[in-house]
Amino acid sequence: MNLTNSSKLPLVVIIGGGFGGLEVAKKLKDKPVDVLMLDKHNYHTFQPLLYQVAMGSLESESIAFSLRKNFASQKNFRFRIAEVTKINADSNTLDTTIGPVAYDYLVIATGSTTNFFGNKDIEKFSMPMKSIPEALNLRYSILQNIEEALLKPSKEERDPYLTFVLVGAGPTGVELSGSLAELRNHILTKDYPELKKEDMKVYLVDFLPKVLAPFSDEASHAAKQFLTNMGVEVLLGMKVESYDGDEMKFEGGKVIRTKNVIWSAGVMGVVPEGIDEDMIERGNKIRTDNICRVIGTSNVFAIGDVAAMITKETPKGHPGVAQVAIQMGQHVGTTIMQLINGEPTSPFKYNDKGSLATIGRNKAVADLGKIKFQGFFAWLVWMFVHLISLLGGRNKVIVFINWVSSYITYNGGTRLIIRKFEREGLTEDAHLPNTVD
Repeated sequence: MNLTNSSKLPLVVIIGGGFGGLEVAKKLKDKPVDVLMLDKHNYHTFQPLLYQVAMGSLESESIAFSLRKNFASQKNFRFRIAEVTKINADSNTLDTTIGPVAYDYLVIATGSTTNFFGNKDIEKFSMPMKSIPEALNLRYSILQNIEEALLKPSKEERDPYLTFVLVGAGPTGVELSGSLAELRNHILTKDYPELKKEDMKVYLVDFLPKVLAPFSDEASHAAKQFLTNMGVEVLLGMKVESYDGDEMKFEGGKVIRTKNVIWSAGVMGVVPEGIDEDMIERGNKIRTDNICRVIGTSNVFAIGDVAAMITKETPKGHPGVAQVAIQMGQHVGTTIMQLINGEPTSPFKYNDKGSLATIGRNKAVADLGKIKFQGFFAWLVWMFVHLISLLGGRNKVIVFINWVSSYITYNGGTRLIIRKFEREGLTEDAHLPNTVD
């Protein structure tokens, strides 16, 4: 397949079909440029609902949407399944798994992957959740371990299979621990009448002294109270020392016997080879100027989780949330056209629209500027915002029907083990750099 730019228009290459990459391409619709998007998957993943895929509440297809279908009406857009192996900024070319690609402007929107902070044992034995393959692996692992618990003759042997430890009390950890608590409280004895809900234990662990650290104190306190009332044991100020697949050890001597460790304690940017190491900031992010342009380049941009815009206003960069990627994508789309037309550019300014996190049925927290509220109304707002943000009318309908069914019956989802999860398979796909965020 010919990847050269046959037209005389500038070619904008976007690496990654996540929130930021989508917005760049949409902003360039009907503009005098050609757009080529590269991603290792042919779909966009709606990451905020990944945890519901992991819990069997939603099927993976309902939170994924075809990139080609999304841009079917955009005549200046092309898409190819590919992974970028190296960026050659000096020659304005990319080395990819489908051959070399030349560009006039490049946008790096590769997102992030799980950060295990160099602990190889934790990386080997714990479960991450940053992509659909990882979410499905997590689903099968949870269900298989519950099934395995049924085969154990004694409580001592069963306990590790029914003990779940979630490391990282950010939105992902809070949402997953709340979902596991609801599984225990409402579903466990229906699906597995041989078990009692007291047999299943859920821990939420974080080194920091509060859950949902970026949220307000009111939201953090409410989230912790919701989780505690649901039966989640919240362990704060606890640093994980090691995990060998059987025991999780903490500094201070505490030990939890478990076969189920879900790791959401940090992320790191996915940076293709070829970026100058001097431009890599903490968290494996690429340093950019105030228009999202990679320092030291004139036509390469980085946005979203892989970008670090260090300014007086943002000394630690921007938060790793979808709204940052979306707004950066829109800004870069505009900036590229300004550069092409020889017009002045303007610095990127992030408009924080607030934060939402759900803990479970009728339970959520919302920080919307100065307005902060928790409980049922926050839960309704969370559902509305996520539903309208999904790509595709079909996906919206399917998710809404699933939510209504779950709410009415307390027993939504299918929880099928379609394929057996094998630990060795974790390194084959689930730990590949995630380039769809």
